Amino acid sequence: MLRDVQKSRDYRKLAINKVGVKDISYPIVVMDKEKAFQHTVARINMYVDLPHQFKGTHMSRFVEILNAHRKDMALDKMETTLQKIKDRLGASSAHLEMEFPYFMEKRAPVSGASSLMEYTCRFIGSLSEDFDFILEIRVPVTSLCPCSRELSRFGAHNQRGIITVQVRYRDFVWIEDLVNAIEECGSSQVYSLLKREDEKFVTEMAFENPRFVEDMVREAALRLRTMHNVTWFSVAAENFESIHNHSAYASIEMDKRESPVDPGGVDKTVDKRLKCG
Repeated sequence: MLRDVQKSRDYRKLAINKVGVKDISYPIVVMDKEKAFQHTVARINMYVDLPHQFKGTHMSRFVEILNAHRKDMALDKMETTLQKIKDRLGASSAHLEMEFPYFMEKRAPVSGASSLMEYTCRFIGSLSEDFDFILEIRVPVTSLCPCSRELSRFGAHNQRGIITVQVRYRDFVWIEDLVNAIEECGSSQVYSLLKREDEKFVTEMAFENPRFVEDMVREAALRLRTMHNVTWFSVAAENFESIHNHSAYASIEMDKRESPVDPGGVDKTVDKRLKCG
């Protein structure tokens, strides 16, 4: 019988918070608001905690669980899969992360030309005594600098940016609903396919709607805190600056369970200022 080295004694008395396998490519099924479900391929990370007395964990068991539950690799099966990981590896906590491309059909603003737009999404699940789940989406936007527009005799520098949103919720939240809300927070939206008349439209839209990264995260926060299902959120904006050798960044985090907000009590003065740039 071969010796189980992983279960041998470790005398350094240091527990490990997360140990496991990372960046496994695997097919999953995601709920789609328009088509019921969507098949995609995720990059998967799986971890457990390791008590101080054990030298290592059994890495092969993570892949075994993944293969055994390949038909169940979906959001509504995540808690069950995490429980299987805990049981199989004798752990007190388990973690599962799935990052994947999600595609939505999107029409150009003037021509109506249709194409598929890709958004990067991530499921982040943890199970110890309770199950915790975070949905993350990354939405590309265009931003035009208010300062540049104010200072220049004509034109203004603009750039593509990413707004990253993480949410916890009490009931189901559609990826599409989050994307649609966040896309409105930049100077203009980003499209996969644009005709000439569309390019004119989005360029002029951005010029008339300048936004700093600070404006974008505040606008996104205003929208997220009026979503009744959302109990906690984190929103971050990063602009890949076109005239600087750095990115611009801003973020806001809010736990609505600790700081409930009445949607009717939103500061209209701030809201108006942000929408005007």
